[in-house]
Amino acid sequence: MSITASTLSATAAPRPPAGPELLAPAGDWECVRAAVENGADAVYFGLERFNARMRARNFTQADLPAVMEYLHSRGVRGYVTFNTLVFTAELEDAAVMLRTLIAAGVDAAIVQDVGVCRLIRALSPDFPIHCSTQMTITSPAGVAFARDLGAQLVVLARENSIADLTRIQAAQAEAVAPALPLEVFVHGALCVA
Repeated sequence: MSITASTLSATAAPRPPAGPELLAPAGDWECVRAAVENGADAVYFGLERFNARMRARNFTQADLPAVMEYLHSRGVRGYVTFNTLVFTAELEDAAVMLRTLIAAGVDAAIVQDVGVCRLIRALSPDFPIHCSTQMTITSPAGVAFARDLGAQLVVLARENSIADLTRIQAAQAEAVAPALPLEVFVHGALCVA
């Protein structure tokens, strides 16, 4: 059975940005409110599982509907980080959490695991997938692979130089397939360091 993201959201999702998007991390209500009040277009946060920042403050699946309602009522998008590798024994739990994201009206999942991308597509034909920087996409071929997985956006690897970014973007302009939006960390070196 597939779930269509557009039919399950209780509140209308904000429109995707026409230009650059200011995306801020938020691990709790205080951070979400601060991000919204200071002009973030979107926030990203993890839940209690399948999140690379498990030791940080995180929301729970039970918090998700209220968080998304708060964000959407203020015209802000909410992305959930699903950015760990998922083992075979965890696939059923991953599917349950993904169904929860879709039902809560999450605007996209930020995904590291290729198998999770395929699981999302099995659950929903249109739920947005953003390929995490942890997929380590460093080339036009990587962007094409993300497109084939059904991604709507690619967060390029932090290790890319400005020249690399220019080359990847130029290759998209020359490709037959529609260009995918590319995202980069402004302070990505802090994450690497």
